[in-house]
Amino acid sequence: MASAATLNPVETEKLEKLRSAVAGLNQISENEKSGFISLVGRYLSGEAQHVDWSKIKTPTDDIVVPYETVAPPPEDEAKTKELLDKLVVLKLNGGLGTTMGCTGPKSVIEVRNGLTFLDLIVMQIENLNSKYGCKVPLVLMNSFNTHDDTLKIVEKYTNSNIEIHTFNQSQYPRLVVDDFSPLPCKGQTGRDGWYPPGHGDVFPSLKNSGKLDLFLSQGKEYIFVANSDNLGAIVDLKILSHLVQNKNEYCMEVTPKTLADVKGGTLISYEGKVQVGEFKSIEKFKIFNTNNLWVNLNAIKRLVEADALKMEIIPNPKEVDGIKVLQLETAAGAAIKFFDNAIGMNVPRSRFLPVKATSDLLLVQSDLYTVVDGFVIRNPARNNPANPTIELGSEYKKVSNFLSRFKSIPSIIELDSLKVTGDVWFGSGVALKGKVTINAKSGEKLEIPDGAVIANKEINSAEDV
Repeated sequence: MASAATLNPVETEKLEKLRSAVAGLNQISENEKSGFISLVGRYLSGEAQHVDWSKIKTPTDDIVVPYETVAPPPEDEAKTKELLDKLVVLKLNGGLGTTMGCTGPKSVIEVRNGLTFLDLIVMQIENLNSKYGCKVPLVLMNSFNTHDDTLKIVEKYTNSNIEIHTFNQSQYPRLVVDDFSPLPCKGQTGRDGWYPPGHGDVFPSLKNSGKLDLFLSQGKEYIFVANSDNLGAIVDLKILSHLVQNKNEYCMEVTPKTLADVKGGTLISYEGKVQVGEFKSIEKFKIFNTNNLWVNLNAIKRLVEADALKMEIIPNPKEVDGIKVLQLETAAGAAIKFFDNAIGMNVPRSRFLPVKATSDLLLVQSDLYTVVDGFVIRNPARNNPANPTIELGSEYKKVSNFLSRFKSIPSIIELDSLKVTGDVWFGSGVALKGKVTINAKSGEKLEIPDGAVIANKEINSAEDV
């Protein structure tokens, strides 16, 4: 941890006061207490390194490997089984579906044909296990927000051909900005007093939960980490085979940026090490991090035990009941620079299909995709490699409202863009093509009739349809 020597006397006193306050929080473990104090110590010491911009280079093909140049995986089924038996799949399952108006874990939102994210993930892995006779386990990293609900939900897979493990990521107290004290000490004893410190916490939490040692004892070598809402993040034998052969300890999947992707870190080469940076420029940095990560389990153990994973700290200011608080978080992608022989891999866009909002739900529920054995497959009938851009108004923000406003999801196979504002309702069998804008006037209800075909049109009233 950051030694007290790097702190001035005021900051040292601040940290010591915090340490004694945190010591009295009996809701969390000793590991969580020391992890939190270590994070705050690093934050106070201003450990944010200075980046020398002149040293930043766009990475070369040996650092960011183009997916199409990677050798195909072994065709031999016994060899494939051997490869898959080295693998653990971990889904980051700490998020709630609140932005989409749902109360439980986001992974239980129905994506298609009544199947949730979790159903699809379980089907995919079951399929691999049955096909190759291997034992790929599924691990869910929950937060205190999703833990109880997830345990209930996982029960329904008891008889499936898959071993499911769950563990919780750390629970840290929110920091009151005014006097640098833990919010739970201010009488905020409910959930609002706490936060999960970002997915960078996956590595220590995997170790602290005992799961890391368990998987190593079973002969597992690699863990594939991805967001539970990314439907494109499926097990890829080609990537796994490449990493095993080349002894890469870490691989971050990146994919080409489109104009829609302003967020998301990109990979840079800095002083001979591959690193993640946040850059908005599309011209200079043409790829971004999908948060699909492949990491060697022995390397995780080595680095966590040496306390060597000092990822950049992301300060996230919030307000709880009028009190300004601070959450210090880290991101798993930023750990790339600590692993030996780490690479990025420039993968097809199909491996990045996140569902962050109902506009994404419209894409995956439409005729643009089908589901085969739990895998979400893009319809080859669409000629344009990019997906249509979809903007739905606030009336569609919640999943329940979104579902009630479509009698059936329109055909969008030939759609370029769609913008919907106001009180708009869709009939069944509607087809949208080209550029479509539908705008209901304030206070008016606009219904798109069953079977309507709308191509390159702006619609402001029923007469325009």
